[in-house]
Amino acid sequence: MNQSTLTPRQRMLAAYQGKPSDCIPVAPEFWYYIPARLLNLSMVEFELEVPHWQALQQTFKYYQCEGWGIVAPEAPLDWGWPETHTRRKLENGRVEDLAVIQSDDFTLTARTLYDPVEPSWQTERYIKNFNFDWPVYESQVMVPPDELDWKPVQNALDTVGEDYLLEVFVGFPFIDFAGSQRQGGLEQVIQDLYDYPGEMQALQERYIAWIVEKTHQAFQQTSVSSIFVASIWSTLSLLSPSIWRKWDKPVLEAVIQEAHKHGGLVHHHFHGKCHKVLGELAVLGLDCVCPFERPPGGDITNLLEVRQELAEKTTFNGNVSTVETLIKGTPEAVRREVEEILHAFSGSRRVIVGTGDQVGGETTDENIFAMIETVRKFS
Repeated sequence: MNQSTLTPRQRMLAAYQGKPSDCIPVAPEFWYYIPARLLNLSMVEFELEVPHWQALQQTFKYYQCEGWGIVAPEAPLDWGWPETHTRRKLENGRVEDLAVIQSDDFTLTARTLYDPVEPSWQTERYIKNFNFDWPVYESQVMVPPDELDWKPVQNALDTVGEDYLLEVFVGFPFIDFAGSQRQGGLEQVIQDLYDYPGEMQALQERYIAWIVEKTHQAFQQTSVSSIFVASIWSTLSLLSPSIWRKWDKPVLEAVIQEAHKHGGLVHHHFHGKCHKVLGELAVLGLDCVCPFERPPGGDITNLLEVRQELAEKTTFNGNVSTVETLIKGTPEAVRREVEEILHAFSGSRRVIVGTGDQVGGETTDENIFAMIETVRKFS
């Protein structure tokens, strides 16, 4: 491979594997705000009308940087219980989506609110009654991975090509999976761990088997190089290390083992506080972790310690402060923060200069370009 002509995707993969590259990748986490702004769409239009991976492709091309994004397989239209979605317009340009799953015995409902300015959020979740609703929801969401429609995934991979690193989203750590549709969210899931320990342990075992098979099918059915495990509440800002180790770490371990059997890579988004388990993430064999947030959102204050904990086993991705630096700071402040990262990881092949979670909508192009140009200049 000619190192002087690496593509954005190749640079990301080289960093994930600790291989030589022509320069250090710079990959701001453009998720909702910046792509919507670039495409001149309201957040409602952006979320409901535009394929996310497609919007990211245009965004990374515009800023001429590296990046990553996700795509997921789709459930067959005839799978499971009948599920309907009804949308109605509200005041101030908002849209409410009412989702209904109708089983033989129970009706499950969930609501999502779409806003013109902010990303959507759920106001109601499917699982209200642990004993009655969970079996219905589990049978609906855990589609056998070999029955999923993987064709849209391959189409997205082919269309993105070398423009950025598109990864297959396979799922969440267990706490996030258990809480994503549990009424009451994280607080209720923590209560469930104590009220229904046997049932939650059995659910975790079934979930691990399912996500491992989904990982297997991702590499069997598509040409993907890297899979992605997201997080919502799986962060040490909200969970104790002991809860994370018991309920979430086994999911990561199983997924990593399966992906590596296929020669694939694993990228995990672990936002918020993470310092107490960094060494464990590296031992697990994660190929890349992001976003290594600085305070107050995270606990990354000493990058040399982080590098030592990762021990050149896991690639560091992130750390430029999205609020204090990119939104509130000047281009000079952005350059200083980028240079801190480059200095701490000088000589390492396992570094990607990214952001501490997604880039906010108030961020100026001047600051975004200062981040990208500084990496290009010094690497």
